[in-house]
Amino acid sequence: MDGVVKAGGVVAIVPARGGSKSIPRKNVRPFGGVPLIAYSIEAGLRARSVDRVIVSTDDAAIAAVARRYGADVPFLRPSGLAGDTTRDLPVFQHALGWLETHDDWRPDVVVQLRPTSPLRPPACVDDAVALLASDRAADSVRGVVLASQNPFKMWRRQPDGAITPLLDHNGPEPYNQPRQELPVTYWQTGQIDAIRTAVIRERDSMSGARILGLVLAPRTSATSTPRPTGSAASGRSRTWIGRSCGRPAAPRAGPHASGSSSSTSTAC
Repeated sequence: MDGVVKAGGVVAIVPARGGSKSIPRKNVRPFGGVPLIAYSIEAGLRARSVDRVIVSTDDAAIAAVARRYGADVPFLRPSGLAGDTTRDLPVFQHALGWLETHDDWRPDVVVQLRPTSPLRPPACVDDAVALLASDRAADSVRGVVLASQNPFKMWRRQPDGAITPLLDHNGPEPYNQPRQELPVTYWQTGQIDAIRTAVIRERDSMSGARILGLVLAPRTSATSTPRPTGSAASGRSRTWIGRSCGRPAAPRAGPHASGSSSSTSTAC
């Protein structure tokens, strides 16, 4: 590298550590006939706005699978950033720091594609990047869906058995009001985040202060890791996944320097 840092562009990062306890090896478990992580890699590769798709992992086996499905794995994440309680922030700061130090690149935007939220509605990656670009004051974009339950009707249980409202509200006793009179609320799905890299590096935040909501279709907004009943999903599940969420057809020949794909698809 010539030491001149290039600024600009979009990097998609798929964080995938190897030490899952709830579902061992979950990031490479088969889902719909392909490794779970392949969906998030494919979403980044198909996005026209993404310049590079990187997997951050501490696990050599996950790295090998990621490369087969077209991701770039330029480093192995330090084990100290792959613990059960490790937060996203230091993982992304490490990846962005590595890119600047070793590849002389400082992207403007980072897209987070969690492998544990593999099912994404059409064009969600490009839509999130475009939404962020449309508002110069925005720090990030987060995928959300309408909440199925209103948090103003939720409670905390105290040690003595009493319950107290989860949220405060300007009006009297919101938990006794009709839902139509309460604020509309949204639930973050974990499928897509687009963040200005300056927010991560300079403000130590994965969201910043002004967060825009990209409202997603609930039908394709699974919010947790799928739990396969066997080594792969059923035939019916494979058909639905392929039509709705861009199921990767086969491993790619090698890592792609660009996130753009020449193939067309109705889903990401």
